Amino acid sequence: MRDAAPQTIYLSDYTPYPWTVESVELHFALDPHATRVRSTIRFAPNPVYVEDPDAPPSTMFLHGENLKLISAQINGDPVRAEVTSEGLTTDVPEGAFTWEAEVEIDPAGNTALEGLYMSNGMYCTQCEAEGFRKITYYPDRPDVMSVFTVTIEGPHPVLLSNGNPLIASKHSAKWYDPWPKPAYLFALVAGDLVAHSDRFTTRSGRVVDLNLYVREGDEGKCAFGMQALKDSMKWDEDVYGREYDLELFNIVAVDDFNMGAMENKGLNIFNSSAVLASQATSTDSNFERIEAIIAHEYFHNWTGNRITCRDWFQLCLKEGLTVFRDSQFTADMRGEAVKRISDVIDLRARQFPEDQGPLAHPVRPESFQEINNFYTATIYEKGAEVIRMLKTLVGDQAYSDAVTLYFDRHDGDAATIEDWLKVFEDTTGRDLTQFKRWYSQAGTPRLKVEEDWAEGALTLTFTQSLAATSATPAPQPQVIPLAVGLIGPDGAEVAETRVLEMTETSQSFKFDGLSERPVASILRGFSAPVVLEQPLTDAQRAHLLAHDTDPFNRWEAGETMARNTLLAMILEGTRPDPAYLRGLHAVVTDGTLDPAFRAMILSLPRPSDLATALHDAGHVPEPDIIHAALETLRDAIARELCDVLPELYEDNLVTEPYAPDAIQSGKRALANSALSLLSRSDDGKLAREQYDAADNMTQQLAALACLIRAGRGEAAIKAFEEQWKNDRLVMDKWFGLQVNEADPEDAHEVAANLTKHPDFNWKNPNRFRAVFSSLAMHHAGFHHASGAGYKLLADWLIKLDPVNPQTTARMCSAFQTWKRYDRSRQELMRAQVDRILATPDLSRDTTEMLTRISNG
Repeated sequence: MRDAAPQTIYLSDYTPYPWTVESVELHFALDPHATRVRSTIRFAPNPVYVEDPDAPPSTMFLHGENLKLISAQINGDPVRAEVTSEGLTTDVPEGAFTWEAEVEIDPAGNTALEGLYMSNGMYCTQCEAEGFRKITYYPDRPDVMSVFTVTIEGPHPVLLSNGNPLIASKHSAKWYDPWPKPAYLFALVAGDLVAHSDRFTTRSGRVVDLNLYVREGDEGKCAFGMQALKDSMKWDEDVYGREYDLELFNIVAVDDFNMGAMENKGLNIFNSSAVLASQATSTDSNFERIEAIIAHEYFHNWTGNRITCRDWFQLCLKEGLTVFRDSQFTADMRGEAVKRISDVIDLRARQFPEDQGPLAHPVRPESFQEINNFYTATIYEKGAEVIRMLKTLVGDQAYSDAVTLYFDRHDGDAATIEDWLKVFEDTTGRDLTQFKRWYSQAGTPRLKVEEDWAEGALTLTFTQSLAATSATPAPQPQVIPLAVGLIGPDGAEVAETRVLEMTETSQSFKFDGLSERPVASILRGFSAPVVLEQPLTDAQRAHLLAHDTDPFNRWEAGETMARNTLLAMILEGTRPDPAYLRGLHAVVTDGTLDPAFRAMILSLPRPSDLATALHDAGHVPEPDIIHAALETLRDAIARELCDVLPELYEDNLVTEPYAPDAIQSGKRALANSALSLLSRSDDGKLAREQYDAADNMTQQLAALACLIRAGRGEAAIKAFEEQWKNDRLVMDKWFGLQVNEADPEDAHEVAANLTKHPDFNWKNPNRFRAVFSSLAMHHAGFHHASGAGYKLLADWLIKLDPVNPQTTARMCSAFQTWKRYDRSRQELMRAQVDRILATPDLSRDTTEMLTRISNG
């Protein structure tokens, strides 16, 4: 365990490492509790290290944690080293030298799942961000890059590492990766695995061998992942001109993994849930997620591997850009409109609360204590939104030219945000100094708009504001691209989308030559991650819902009407707005619209979104009242649509052989939305029929959810468990669904009872999250007035922290909104935060997260 006393690291303190690493040779003799790692590393003075050019450093520090040092030599001579829990310091000669060391590590005892560890008898690694230091002594920082040669010895049929294979025998394998990489991209896998193999021919005619390695029994869940990989490889060639650069590409599915996947060069390691898929065991959303994650990790080959980040403050450089690229890929594969809406829903649910709470930080932070805590929605999702805005501002062709220059100029580099923006400035001639504030200012800008209509001209005046935070005490105006169109009274578009570039605190834009006053469709495609305050009437929103030619703003109009209806019900006790219900009826029954889009229109705002809206308006959100309002509105929607729901359900039942494509997935989404509403009045009869007849997990799981909500789920829950008890990924769904669909009064008890189930393996991140992420996201259940949900989560986080600090720290974010609620809930949450913080030997990861939450 690391010392829990955190040390703050600052971006401003960056200096290059005094040495470059010319080559790395690693030799692994695998043993569950006593793996020996021999390293031979060739160091040379770094010509850009300028701390004191006339007096090069005479001592070298190498990171190292939980290592037993057996021997160490420089140029063949034994060295005396000062060893601490953080690493090793030794004297070094002038000029180039060769470092050799042998260490012993305990993979089976490594429950943190960081470094080299074991999962069900398989050896695997996770080195991002700072896991390599748990394997051997090394300068474990992303700007130290080298070529690696790796030899693995062990009694395992499959022995894998990065790069291309050099030698393979019964119990030994040697790998060479010709592309320089930082240590965080190192990977090793050894075990009894089965390969699902294929090939891909690059646009230059090279044949690449592809392998997806899985545990025996999972072979039938590989085909979709392999096709997603091939689709990703072709897309990256077609859209970004990026061709794969090794002889083979390997993916390994691992059950125990803290993240979704990892982009190690040529050897991607995946959480099993992010790569294994079949019709019987995976939902449509699982298939889409798997396709996106495979694309994301593959795209990292260029945006993350060939060009990596200079230091961890630049994490958004690789993650934000790659999230944007995988979003483009999914939009091309499955439909741009629905993908964009999904991304914004996720952004508002995960990143906006982060921006508005004690965990707020800029897209590029100025400091951190534990880098594992900065793998956040701000880095990933907001980072991607910044890239999207940049593309919107410069245009498609300029974006393409700038990114091509980025690849040409920085291939093989450890780059920075400044390097990224410079290629756009050089390509377009623009000054991006002000735009760079998106990387340095924390928080979500609020954008107010006022309208003035006179003499056939509509003037829109925008005012931006950004709340001061500890990370951004004096915020400055940001560049905001505003995509705006105008919809006339007859429903026709009278002004096509125009991108307005806002740079001042307040700025006006004029549209003239109009015969009648239009309705302004603002922030089309969600052109900037801001909170828009546009004073439209219900009639105007209904007009946009019916006629807006921008799919996102059409959905946004319905979403806003639903939110306003719910807020009025909560604050004023009113009934559901008839105008909203009529507008919903018109859109849902419009057969010309994409079924997936219509399913999204039927989805109501999340309880947490309503809590945010209430808090922002100066009200204290009551989770029970929010839950009751949502249930009342769902009942009203079911009554409003009662005449069309049966037909909507029948028309969208898919009778063709199952395919996880966009067309079928959209129809199933709409059919299941209709089923959910129908089940509110038929005691789950139709859901029972669908459950019994289902030939795919999408239909089976949706029906089970309806049965639970209808109070008819007990028998189906038992039948589902009996059917799927031997499939670990489906059982994760079984655990999570019961908490998700529990009555708010019972949610904490349901979660507590599930922890007593013999299949609840709390050391497995997927199973732990299945129960406790579901509880944390059950708004009314987690925030039960008794505080039982808070205490249950705290009990388990205290238990998990010594075993897996990363998962523990990330789960602590459930408490980040504690100041939003009434005094009683604040005191209950704060008491649990303080109790966790008082735990002896609490990890540095968890200490930092909870300290920020407590003090924020």
